[in-house]
Amino acid sequence: MTSTHDPAQPSAFDGVHPPERELLDDCVHCGFCLPTCPTYVLWGEEMDSPRGRILLMDLAEKGDIGLDGPFTEHIDNCLGCMACVTACPSGVQYDKLLESVRPQIERNVPRNRADKLFRDAIFALFPYRRRLRAAALPGALYQKLRAVPAIRKLAEKLPGRLPAGTMRRLAAVESLLPPVSVREAFATLPVHTPAVGRRRARVALLTGCVQDVFFHRVNEATLRVLAAEGCDVLVPRDQQCCGALEVHAGRAESALARARRTIARFETLDVDAVVTNVAGCGSSMKDYGHLLADDPEWADRAAAFSARCRDVHEVLAELYSRPESEDGGPRAPRTPVRGRVAYHDACHLGHAQGVRSQPREVLRTVPEVELVDIAEASLCCGSAGIYNMIMPDAAAELGERKAGKIRDAKPDVVVTANPGCLLQIAKYLPGSPDGPNSTEGTGGPGFADVPLLHPVQLLDASIRGAALPHR
Repeated sequence: MTSTHDPAQPSAFDGVHPPERELLDDCVHCGFCLPTCPTYVLWGEEMDSPRGRILLMDLAEKGDIGLDGPFTEHIDNCLGCMACVTACPSGVQYDKLLESVRPQIERNVPRNRADKLFRDAIFALFPYRRRLRAAALPGALYQKLRAVPAIRKLAEKLPGRLPAGTMRRLAAVESLLPPVSVREAFATLPVHTPAVGRRRARVALLTGCVQDVFFHRVNEATLRVLAAEGCDVLVPRDQQCCGALEVHAGRAESALARARRTIARFETLDVDAVVTNVAGCGSSMKDYGHLLADDPEWADRAAAFSARCRDVHEVLAELYSRPESEDGGPRAPRTPVRGRVAYHDACHLGHAQGVRSQPREVLRTVPEVELVDIAEASLCCGSAGIYNMIMPDAAAELGERKAGKIRDAKPDVVVTANPGCLLQIAKYLPGSPDGPNSTEGTGGPGFADVPLLHPVQLLDASIRGAALPHR
């Protein structure tokens, strides 16, 4: 078929990092990505598949279509889970294409007032630890008052005047709120924690924003495990947001500013690795070298920083893989944890970072753990950064689907290495198929009682000989 495209037709993209023609041409539209794409699996819509979105990018790059309307709709529908990158036999870099296109939309496509206000509110809160801590106070009070029938009835009536779409988004945010502990929200980690016994590594820990405020226990467990396994751990007090949420949402300018600040804060530390325990943060930090490649002042610094970034499971698996003659292997004694442990692959750990075997290797060092797989492991749970807040209906379908696959595995414990996944799974795994607290047909306790943990929390409990934390 002969192309009718006019080469003089201007591209719909602006000149700031548009999608590269070479990357667009890599896609041969074979369809291997289709069964791994969450939105295509849900709707069967070609334009909501990776190859369909690449076709839209190709048309926009040629100037045949604009960025508003259907183009923005189908790109917004994408979770950015990168399962297609893992599945593609041609090595199509859909991650780089999406990373270049989303900022184009944010710069060039005006959003309606309600959508803009909602997105702005998210990014006025979540990247700021102090603001999150301040929000934890009314959040804790709200959760207590919500249990009062009269207050709950009033809260259900008040939003009735809001647009339906806004109401669904607000309801999604409320339903994802974890139990708020003011004590934990304001807790801090020590600046320096020495290794137990002879030092095997010296690392710095990124504590994160949401992670440090609402999942502080995970950071505490990470610190204890690293120290128990022979790591000196530094935790810079003045570290800030790494920019991951903004990178994934196309807010390039503020994301790159946060990347530069993160590099500047950590690059002066004499450490072997900068460790993350959040899949989304780690994937962005490992990509700083690419994101800042054309910045003469920061390109080399960013590349050097990214080369030192490691997920906590990578650090532990590397220590365990060393020969005993080089002080390798698990050092801290473990107590048994009896039961079936289902490991959920967070997308930005498994697909974006390629870290799949290491978490499983770490979990298998715990005696008597029976590690079980979850069917459709590569399919996103629907969390995807801010996706479950801005696209609550699609996220709900994916959350229900993932919860069903987890129930099928009949686990005693569910573990995953991302706070968003923990919140999403907790929302849709409140009980068994036979009822919220039923034990019939599950082969175990009601799923409301199943602990949902970060893998390091399970390892930490084994090392300390402690009971598993509650979900």
